[in-house]
Amino acid sequence: MIRSEQPSRRTVLAAAVAATVAGGAGPAAAAGSAAGPATPAQAPARPVDNRAWITYADWHGGTAHGTRAVAGARPGLVVAAPAGTADYTDPHTGTTAAWEYGTWMSPAHALAVPATEVIASWNAHTPAGTWLQVELKGTYSDGTDTPWYVMGRWAAGDQDIRRTSVDGQSDGRSSVWTDTFAIDAPATGLRLSSYRLRLTLYRRPGTKASPTVWRLGAMGSDVPDRFTVPASTPGAAGELIVPRYSQEIHKGQYPEYDNGGEAWCSPTSSQMIIEYWGGRLTAGQLAWVDPSYADPQVCHAARFTYDHQYAGCGNWPFNAAYAATFKDLQGVVTRLGSLTDLETLIAAGIPAITSQSFLKEELTGAGYGTAGHLMTVIGFTGDGDVIANDPAAPDNEAVRRVYPRREWENIWLRTKRYNASGKVVSGTGGVCYLYFPARPSARRRAALAAVGVR
Repeated sequence: MIRSEQPSRRTVLAAAVAATVAGGAGPAAAAGSAAGPATPAQAPARPVDNRAWITYADWHGGTAHGTRAVAGARPGLVVAAPAGTADYTDPHTGTTAAWEYGTWMSPAHALAVPATEVIASWNAHTPAGTWLQVELKGTYSDGTDTPWYVMGRWAAGDQDIRRTSVDGQSDGRSSVWTDTFAIDAPATGLRLSSYRLRLTLYRRPGTKASPTVWRLGAMGSDVPDRFTVPASTPGAAGELIVPRYSQEIHKGQYPEYDNGGEAWCSPTSSQMIIEYWGGRLTAGQLAWVDPSYADPQVCHAARFTYDHQYAGCGNWPFNAAYAATFKDLQGVVTRLGSLTDLETLIAAGIPAITSQSFLKEELTGAGYGTAGHLMTVIGFTGDGDVIANDPAAPDNEAVRRVYPRREWENIWLRTKRYNASGKVVSGTGGVCYLYFPARPSARRRAALAAVGVR
């Protein structure tokens, strides 16, 4: 994310002032529909709905063409006999290649919270010669349907395609802004009431390689417009020991990835938590990094979270997918409702990466203002103040910060704020990444369930 007080894509997203023509949805664009019976929805306990397909039964519950479910400790979806072959022209290299593909479409999911925004996320392994596409098609609250929207074209590596979001997708009522589906005019009362997700798995023709997708899901939300949020009561204190990395020491390094380290708060935060869970990169994986650079794993995280269309490393599902490329980790994008939610996670040993925007004077001790910045929350003091690993620090030693609870809670959870020019712009409304083990302990499963994550 950027450090300066410039309009970010989040500001544009929340303002929803543009309407552009939707692009094509890939070789299977005509297959399937969002119409049909949706799974029953329960009354929401929070303004967020999370749904994930992760079990063998989940994968069998969808509609497959050229894919099959695989069992095991971590069930998933792979290419079986391909459904067909399609050409793909990579917009970032100009290269056209033929790819075999198979598709899988989820059942319709009725949102417990009719949504103004939806963010998909996925966890997958994509060996060389493979990649995947995730799409969303929804039904509006008036019964009409959206088109199929591309939510991401992704590979763990960058040798076959350039991972990318897709610009210019809209039907005049909703749009996709990089990684987020958004209703264009929420004030009209229009909402998304249900959706389906579709996976297309690609591989080079004639090979046996296949992506394996372990987790696919989406977070729908209808967070109210608000400049301030209710204050939560401090809970249990505690601090997790999480590696500390500064993005600032990477200024000028690999400017082809979002102008270098000054904008690397998202991959830097991701790398901190990945290593907290034991994820490590090998010397071979890091061999491409200039050996004179400190913390080469941060450079690696920036390269392999980079969205070539957005031209940045802050694509939310791309960061979650990167985390899940490490053995026995999974990652999701969600929204939380209060610092009480974060305290629940911290007490179970689960740190979180949060997104916030603020003026310099709104967060005591930060020393900067930002239109969008990621931090890693690692604990709480006895007074309830937030202990964060803030990558916007001059060096690794200075990364650990303590921020006033009330200030921090408000800049994280609000959806409206004033920028340095006095203009009303958006806030991120509690968005965060959660990375945790593929097979979490009972205590961690309970904590995740308490904040609405399966």
